[in-house]
Amino acid sequence: MSLKSVSDQTPIVIGVGQVSERLDDADYHQWSPTDLAAQAAKVACADALSVEQLAGKIDAIYAIRTVADSAPAPLRPQRAPFGSPNNVPAAVAERLGAQPQVAVYSPACGDEPQKLVGEICERLFAGEFRLALLCGGEAASTQRAAQASQQTLSWAEEHGQPLDDRHWNVGAMRTKHMNDQSLIMPTTVYPLLEQARRKRLGLSREAYAAKMGELMAPFSRVAQSNPHASSKKPWNAEAIATVGPDNRMIADPHPISVVARDQVNLGSALLLTTVGTARALGISEDKWVYLHGYSALDERHVLERQDLGSSTAMAQAYEQALQEADVTVAQVRYLDIYSCFPIAVFAALDALGLAADDPRGLTLTGGLAYFGGPGNNYSSHALVELVQRLRADPGSMGMVGANGGFLSTHAVGVYSTTPREWHHCDSSSRQAYIDALPAPAFTIDPKGWGRVESYTVLHDKTGPQEVIVIGLLEGTGERFVANSIKGDTQTLLAFVENDGLGQRVCMRLNQGINRFAISQQALDKGVPVPSIKLQSSYEHVLVERRGPVLEITINRPEVNNAMIPEANDELDQIFNAYEADNSLWVAIITGAGQKAFCTGNDLKAASTGRRMWMPRNGFGGLTARQNREKPIICAVNGYAMGGGFEIALACDLVVADSEAQFALSEVRVGLLAGAGGLQRLTRQIPYKQAIDMILTGRRVGAEEARSLGFINRLAPAGQALQVARELAEVLLEASPNSIRLSKQLLNEQAQFASENDAVRTTYKAIDRVVNSEDRIEGTMAFAQKRKPLWKNR
Repeated sequence: MSLKSVSDQTPIVIGVGQVSERLDDADYHQWSPTDLAAQAAKVACADALSVEQLAGKIDAIYAIRTVADSAPAPLRPQRAPFGSPNNVPAAVAERLGAQPQVAVYSPACGDEPQKLVGEICERLFAGEFRLALLCGGEAASTQRAAQASQQTLSWAEEHGQPLDDRHWNVGAMRTKHMNDQSLIMPTTVYPLLEQARRKRLGLSREAYAAKMGELMAPFSRVAQSNPHASSKKPWNAEAIATVGPDNRMIADPHPISVVARDQVNLGSALLLTTVGTARALGISEDKWVYLHGYSALDERHVLERQDLGSSTAMAQAYEQALQEADVTVAQVRYLDIYSCFPIAVFAALDALGLAADDPRGLTLTGGLAYFGGPGNNYSSHALVELVQRLRADPGSMGMVGANGGFLSTHAVGVYSTTPREWHHCDSSSRQAYIDALPAPAFTIDPKGWGRVESYTVLHDKTGPQEVIVIGLLEGTGERFVANSIKGDTQTLLAFVENDGLGQRVCMRLNQGINRFAISQQALDKGVPVPSIKLQSSYEHVLVERRGPVLEITINRPEVNNAMIPEANDELDQIFNAYEADNSLWVAIITGAGQKAFCTGNDLKAASTGRRMWMPRNGFGGLTARQNREKPIICAVNGYAMGGGFEIALACDLVVADSEAQFALSEVRVGLLAGAGGLQRLTRQIPYKQAIDMILTGRRVGAEEARSLGFINRLAPAGQALQVARELAEVLLEASPNSIRLSKQLLNEQAQFASENDAVRTTYKAIDRVVNSEDRIEGTMAFAQKRKPLWKNR
């Protein structure tokens, strides 16, 4: 297509720039991330025309989110001890003398630079703005050096302009279960993906290490010739593959030589406009670069992927971008494949059908391990390098592949100086295909034996510390995650000294974490089997047997009986013992003191940063407990808030004193009632009344609670436990076997939405009650006009 046939609305890249500085530079400025982004923007303006001629015409600035801001707001001061602007695009604009009408701060992901180029081009074509700047900067090296020297810098700025803040989104890539099992950082997840690929290929550890060395050595050579690269150290394939003092293991199979380098001071920028505006501004046509094809796709959660060592979304993203550009990968002369870890490159090569020694090379910068990994902004630097090469080689094609999360988000762009009419690239149908892929069966609660599908050994500077495995249960084939037990040297060495793929392991839950060992003896030693008998005493709970009635008292009155994980574990063990003891027929749970039954999680304890967990049976060991067959009475004295109310809703009967107050208050502290409160309240009382309580978090007094219908008895102030005891005595007049079987039948019929289906089904409980001793005793006692002597059988 000739230049004259391209419409004026066609978007183009017209200017690029990047800057860097090192601590030992003669002209070291100690630039902040914003300074680096702004300096790169000035270079981009000068590349296109000049800062003086272009800065005032920029009407949109997109800034890539910094690493410091890639966390929840309350945690950012830890990441950014020197502060940061409240509006990064506005801070860059002020340094340029620009006054943009649109300011966008990106989400946190490595694919954002390429993804945003696509968005900017779409908005330029639509006429939403005329001249747009995409920029980013990181100064981790400066920050660490200043902290080490106890120097205080001031990087905070306040700007009043409107901001389209798209917030951090990293949390969306991790499930709660992944967090529980330490699958949090890229350095713990990517090794698992790498090992899974090795397993699929059937390679030994040594052979795969050599493959990683052969892949990454050419990246190192490119970095050596890049003036902005953070590392000029030469690495050959053998050196990369050899673990030693200068190349220590981070997480098997990744030594430090193949891990993205985050200690950098780097900034980059791209300036984009339309053909019509470029002509009007007098920008030389030899500066223009066109986006021929692009894509943006998201992968399934890590544990939902059939093959941990590949990415369907990545393959689809490359396929679509090439298809939209109407070229094959063989026609692309310049490539930059995201390289945070070798698996990111290998997965792309697998998808594209390329070899690791492709003569074109796989990086334009030197890659994240050698050029540097400036947080979410690496691909901006790759785009700068690509634009410069395409200008020097008119008519050639280039491609950048960007990756974020854990091979989670992907964006690909195909570029050329060859003019091409703009067309919008829609990835929605491909995304729908990815979203519909079947996920492997998975369990968060593995028990027994399984075999390792993938693993990593985490190291620190002193050596190996912990093993994380993803495996498949032998009995069901379900996928699971488990961590080794601290102090279990036998298991640790088994994975350090030998290949752990296919290793047989046994598992058990301990303090909210699935733990594993390679022998039953090691597992029993590290994680003893919990007792199913009541203990004589507990740290956070009081228990008392009153004949066949078990009284359970949450004993943390100094914090309104708010719960910490250890208290939840104790209640879980107590309810396990209650269910297993045939001599116990009824349980009562209450709270110590008169002020509160339970106010939910101990938020003050949680705010200290201590690890929080939940037993598999839920809050209080009760809210997720399935198929209970014995009655539990909740005696509410005072406040039942959040998780405390959820415990009450999970009980069979509730007695409340006149001073009791109930609330699902989670929405008032940024949480939700995730321990069954939402489901139970909307089923136990009319929906409109339930949703009122849920969305407002308002408190409901005892009288209103009785009228709504979620309590059974109202007691005088301070008398909830006494009335609960009286209610328990009434239950004891009935057959405990009949009560148990009635609850069993209710558990079975809960699967039916239709009342007709529920009542027409045959239940085993009915046969059992007919053949029970209690049924015979009950009818005989009735005929003989005496009290029955129940046997609970």
